[in-house]
Amino acid sequence: MIILNLKRLIRQRYFFYSIIGLLAIGTVYVQVSDLLAGGPIAIAGTRTNQKVVALTFDHSWGNTFTPSILDTLKKNNLRVTFFIMGPWAEKYPEVAKQIVADGHEIGSHGYRHENYGDMSDDWVRMDIQKAHAQIKEITGVDATLIRPPNGHYSQRSLKVTEELGYKTIIWNIDSLDWKNPGRDVIVERVVKRLKPGAIILLHASDTPVQTADALPILINKIKEQGYEITTVGDLLSRCSEDGLYRH
Repeated sequence: MIILNLKRLIRQRYFFYSIIGLLAIGTVYVQVSDLLAGGPIAIAGTRTNQKVVALTFDHSWGNTFTPSILDTLKKNNLRVTFFIMGPWAEKYPEVAKQIVADGHEIGSHGYRHENYGDMSDDWVRMDIQKAHAQIKEITGVDATLIRPPNGHYSQRSLKVTEELGYKTIIWNIDSLDWKNPGRDVIVERVVKRLKPGAIILLHASDTPVQTADALPILINKIKEQGYEITTVGDLLSRCSEDGLYRH
């Protein structure tokens, strides 16, 4: 009996120390999470009960569909956010200026279409600064929002971005329009994922050939669901009463 009791005590002691160890690990995890939460983040949306969403367009090359997209937005009296590349703005300055004249928000999409998360701090810094200068020269806008190419980033690139005065904006509704899945598929994919504070990703470049046709239908469907469509900047300022969603 004595031997059995000793074995039981040993087992209980090991169990006790195991619990203590797990609690210690859990505490470290919480502390690390809290530390990361205090650093720069990639914003995917806002926490809100207001039925407001931000409509965004990435633009890196071509101008085939941009006039149609701008026309649709004007007909619906909408202001949205365009993330444009610096070289694109230089190649199509009148279009870039028209985006601003129509009241849309301008964000940066960088200088080269390379993954920020794979690059050095200096490379990311130079890419952002080059694009910023080009966008400012063409449009007069000092952009403060950036969508890194391919939505790719790292904690280091986020820090560089923040140091340059930018907020990194990603999305939590991806239309996948760049895959050209079909006009109706694009619309359905976005509408079924609608939620307050969402940031919707579309493209205005030449690769997605169905976005311009899908846009009028998509806008109507979003409005039918009782949602207001706005810019990222407006969404962040008006509809983040409960905080932000990290990507």
